[in-house]
Amino acid sequence: MFCDIDPLTHNIDPEQIEKMITPRTSGIIGVHTWGRPCDIDALELIARRRNLQLVFDAAHAFGCTYKGKPIGSFGRCEVFSFHATKFFNSFEGGAVLTHDNELANKMRLMRNFGFQGYDNVIYLGTNGKMTEVCAAMGLTSLESADEFIETNRRNYLLYQKNLETVPGVKLLSYDDAERKNYHYIVGEIDETETGLTASEIVQVLSAENVLARRYFSPGCHRMEPYRSFFPHADLMLPQTERLCKRVIVLPNGNSVDESVISRICNIIRLATANTAVVRAALKNETAKPSVSSVIASRSGRGA
Repeated sequence: MFCDIDPLTHNIDPEQIEKMITPRTSGIIGVHTWGRPCDIDALELIARRRNLQLVFDAAHAFGCTYKGKPIGSFGRCEVFSFHATKFFNSFEGGAVLTHDNELANKMRLMRNFGFQGYDNVIYLGTNGKMTEVCAAMGLTSLESADEFIETNRRNYLLYQKNLETVPGVKLLSYDDAERKNYHYIVGEIDETETGLTASEIVQVLSAENVLARRYFSPGCHRMEPYRSFFPHADLMLPQTERLCKRVIVLPNGNSVDESVISRICNIIRLATANTAVVRAALKNETAKPSVSSVIASRSGRGA
């Protein structure tokens, strides 16, 4: 069963959890979205009171902290992703961190076909072992992790400076008291102020060869198999539904520098200042010229 989010944190809303618990509920999964931790204290309190397991999806949160304590040390376990899209990656793979020795032993069996010793299968398993080349990439990434975080932070501050005067575009903030990886440059788009939807802004950026993403659109509850299992989930997830229509994620990482960020922000600024022209251009299914060229041609001047 899906639980709605807190619109300010984008994480699971502890106040909504209790009403979602049924006799079939066995646990709570909290997601540290964008690397900003859940309200872990509140989730732990609910889990203890209702005798539920508590685990965390920490795919976004490598290198982050909660109240000064590293993510990876909470709940029964926390699961990290080392996929190539993450700032710290090993091409593929991930890790599960836990203080539970029994759970750790089960996971060690599961990653190697359930083998205990030679040809002695005692548990369900799969081939989840990391290859040597992935491990080498992971070690190399680890050596540069602090440098990557500093680059991400620099980029975040540049985006923040460049977009602060654009009406209706609000960047997600980070708590400077905690360690963050600043991997995700997340913007919320208020169509009533920008004159364009998040989807339209992504189309504009795409026409300018800028790869921006609509996270998470559509929401997981609108995809199979969950859509069939919970066909009316959207009625219980108003904040999730609202956010899915508003969020965009902008490019970040070592290949993104000040000139790139300036260009991206200028495109957004230009588009939101010329919404009628932009929407007319986006309706043209046969050609998707760049925003700057369309505006220049309509106005008879350079962008």
